[in-house]
Amino acid sequence: MKKIIFVFYLFFLKNTPEDYRPYAIFFPRLRSLAVRLYLKKCGKKLRVKSGAEISPNSVVGFDSELGTRCMVQSNVNIGNNVIMGPDVKIYSRNHKFDSLELPIQKQGKNYYQTKIGNDVWLGAHVIITAGCNVGNHVIIAAGAVVTEDIPDFAIVGGVPAKILKYRN
Repeated sequence: MKKIIFVFYLFFLKNTPEDYRPYAIFFPRLRSLAVRLYLKKCGKKLRVKSGAEISPNSVVGFDSELGTRCMVQSNVNIGNNVIMGPDVKIYSRNHKFDSLELPIQKQGKNYYQTKIGNDVWLGAHVIITAGCNVGNHVIIAAGAVVTEDIPDFAIVGGVPAKILKYRN
């Protein structure tokens, strides 16, 4: 049943109008409901913006939001009270490239667990690379590329993302 809901979401609900549009009607709630039903585990009060794509093998906590056109791969754990701007990308796999004898595309992939803590704000166009852990109460500035773990209360930005200061 979850696979059917996932396919229905991708083909019919994913790109329905955003909640601020006067003609959105019931689509934002229907989008959120469909995603809640097909995810591995999901807390209440999930908000799913138009174009959001998340793997069924992901976990999302209570009162979190998937941003407009976000892309979340499998094996991602998103905590409670997480908000994300548009076009956020959260990865959980990378290509292998150890061999010089084989083309990269034929070497397979490495799979990782990627984790986003509680009370996190991901700005627009943030990229979180595979295997990174983002702590609790973190703010990641728009356009940042996270390539290593981020500690609790950090405010980070840049490419690659660096700690700018702490919230506490």
